[in-house]
Amino acid sequence: MLGTSPEDIDSGKQGSDRVLLMAIIMLMMFGVLAVYSSIAFFAESNNTSAFALVTRHVVKLAIAFFVMLFVSKINYHSLAKFSRIGMMISLLLLVAVLVFGTEQFGAKRWLNVGGFSFQPSTLATVALLLHVSVLLSEKQEYVKDFKKSFIPIMVWVTITCALIGLEDFSSAGILMGICLIMMFIGRISSIQMGSMVAIALLGGFLLLNQSTNRQDRIEQYVEQIKNIETDEFLTGSGYQAQQAHIAIAKGELFGVGIGKSTQRDFLPAPYNDFIFAIIAEEYGFFGAMSLIVIFSLILIRGIVFIARKAEDTLGALLAVGCTLTIVLFGFVNASVASGLLPVTGLPMPFVSYGGTNMLFAGLMVGILLNISKHSKERRPFYA
Repeated sequence: MLGTSPEDIDSGKQGSDRVLLMAIIMLMMFGVLAVYSSIAFFAESNNTSAFALVTRHVVKLAIAFFVMLFVSKINYHSLAKFSRIGMMISLLLLVAVLVFGTEQFGAKRWLNVGGFSFQPSTLATVALLLHVSVLLSEKQEYVKDFKKSFIPIMVWVTITCALIGLEDFSSAGILMGICLIMMFIGRISSIQMGSMVAIALLGGFLLLNQSTNRQDRIEQYVEQIKNIETDEFLTGSGYQAQQAHIAIAKGELFGVGIGKSTQRDFLPAPYNDFIFAIIAEEYGFFGAMSLIVIFSLILIRGIVFIARKAEDTLGALLAVGCTLTIVLFGFVNASVASGLLPVTGLPMPFVSYGGTNMLFAGLMVGILLNISKHSKERRPFYA
């Protein structure tokens, strides 16, 4: 279905990137096994069974996979026509979640509508990536013009990241970084880029000061680096990170075996935020590195094979944005579990248990697959 047909060759159209598709399928398989191993304690505490929750996870994966295939059939230029509408809807939902949102794990990130809960920040992420790509591609002739190019892009990026950052600082930080990379690739002036970086740093400082919880996480991370073995760290705010380190250490090279994790009973949200630690415990160093290799493969396919060979600037920029979002979320999740970064609460795409994040990750991969259908061989990066 996603392969190259004679008709596609004759029309100059290629099939979707099969390597990318296989990498996503491998992530999904990893996710099913890891969720099944890590969710037993959560299921017991919520008077349900691990099988029921895993079945729900598989259904969500199937929906995300269907969305991915469906979007891969839609020309990304058609999606670009709705980028402004998507941004307006996203901003309204981000404001709504601040007023009517449901708080979970100390953060108000979810909206409940008719019994269905979702995170508006995930929709806003996809919408912003699409809209920034559209604006940069449309303004290439005068892309270094401060008033006509930089200001319109900066306004959309700043407002969106600020609204997301009020309740989800880590996601906002990653999204801002990706937008800056896209602006650099889109040939925005270096001076203008510098002012954007200054705005991002100032916004990050203000958001950190706005939340004592974020400050505690930073302080805990610094304490973790200074002395990881103190009793205070074991029983204090660093409990999550410490339990993740124990899980990774227990895994050694080959792991304790599938379903034999013991740290899943001690780690908060082992099926989501710290799922990488459970994978490292059960599959060992080689299993954890296999997961990193898959994300690295997605990075290479998305940037080197899809973005660089896209038929126009819009496709190239959109491919960069979608690829970096998926890969960076995966790398940050693994880095948090490994102690390389402070605790953030970001899921690992297609691996962590979840719904909204998985759905929009599938949407982004669908966009990547569609862009790969319209690639041109040996084409310069810029249109």
